[in-house]
Amino acid sequence: MFPMKSIAALLLFLLGTCTGVPREGYGPGMQDWGFVEVRKGAHMFWWLYYTTADVQKFTDRPLLIWLQGGPGASSMYGNFEELGPLTLEGDHRNHTWVQDYNVLFIDNPVGTGFSYVENKALLTKNNAEIAEDLLTFTKEFYRQNPEFSNTSLHIYAESYGGKMAPEFAYVLHKAIQNGDIDAKLESVGIIAPWVSPIDSVLSWPGFLLNMGFVDTKGYKEIHSAAVETERILNEGRFEEATWQWGQTESVIVRQTLGIDFYNVLFKQNFKSTQFRLGMFAKDLRQATSDSAIRLASEDRDQMLENLMRGPVAEKLQLPPESVYNAQGSNVFSSMAGDFMKPAGHIVELLLNNTGLDVVVITGQLDLIVATPGNVIWLEKLQWDGRNGYLAAPRNGVGPQGFLEGYQKSFGKLHMYWALRAGHMVPADNPVVMDYILRKHARYPK
Repeated sequence: MFPMKSIAALLLFLLGTCTGVPREGYGPGMQDWGFVEVRKGAHMFWWLYYTTADVQKFTDRPLLIWLQGGPGASSMYGNFEELGPLTLEGDHRNHTWVQDYNVLFIDNPVGTGFSYVENKALLTKNNAEIAEDLLTFTKEFYRQNPEFSNTSLHIYAESYGGKMAPEFAYVLHKAIQNGDIDAKLESVGIIAPWVSPIDSVLSWPGFLLNMGFVDTKGYKEIHSAAVETERILNEGRFEEATWQWGQTESVIVRQTLGIDFYNVLFKQNFKSTQFRLGMFAKDLRQATSDSAIRLASEDRDQMLENLMRGPVAEKLQLPPESVYNAQGSNVFSSMAGDFMKPAGHIVELLLNNTGLDVVVITGQLDLIVATPGNVIWLEKLQWDGRNGYLAAPRNGVGPQGFLEGYQKSFGKLHMYWALRAGHMVPADNPVVMDYILRKHARYPK
């Protein structure tokens, strides 16, 4: 429940300064939502949850932006499966970020989730276009909600969102420096980040062998497919490299009998393996797209779609043009030429040219963006603190007395290993995620 003291203070505050108006939405607490036309015919959906913390003003707590991956996966997944106030089943989540922070979910790129384009030609084709759309969105959001101008802002993103967020943060930082937007950006946190795709792919065979999911024969087959992906990528055949990435996944499915790419310890339906293999064989491109966008089991995907298209769309009174997940696969196809391109140089720009904290979070049980690949690309970054980072100690994280992970920091770069967590760290290990947020998205006590 939203504390009565906070409601009274909130209403008093709103009368004086707020353009955006908190209102009741779907689930507990005060919310706001809407669309921003980032380009003519390209509409981006946002959903803001005001913190339920007992504070005089909600702006006393930081604003956290959440971006999902794919590209083409909706931030509604993060909302209802990872960190929002309600679970997919409608239960109250006891580790929701909203209890301490204002959380802004954005369906991005356009065409994702509730976001939509009037013409498929308006879909983004690369990371730079995504960043520009997000910058346009942010300018309009702050125009409508100027009360957040002096509130610390932190961008958090997952998976392919971890590739989008650094470039978004960099262009937003420049816009703030140029006086184009009045905001207080302080950090960018990337969870299971698809920053260096080929380092992830090349880490798969060793990871699976060492975890006991394949033998040496399986290792060699996966390694061969991964090296072929690297060869195609190095030749600049970027879209073909994306489909070869999907082919490498199909080899893994066959060799492991259907391992869960997002958490290798999740139980899989043994009978579904042949179906998945048949799916890859029948239509590799569609299977690759589905694999990139799928974040849960097919049953839970359908549950989420039913919830969004039914009760949520009705409660929020969303326009008929906005049909949840109607354009997600088109988003991935449009981005296929950019999917395998590295984005480490953008992280280097953040470290060398801004004062922003860069927080990298990796789950021990994640395969799709496996920890060994993240370690490799981080250590290759060229920035003025590289030697210091390489020499820095790796310390344990145990805020409640149990070892939850490890951390390594130097300057503005912070790396976290999350134990007992896969791709979705906020859901799998909320204790270590809360520790990270409290350390980097600090607020006055």
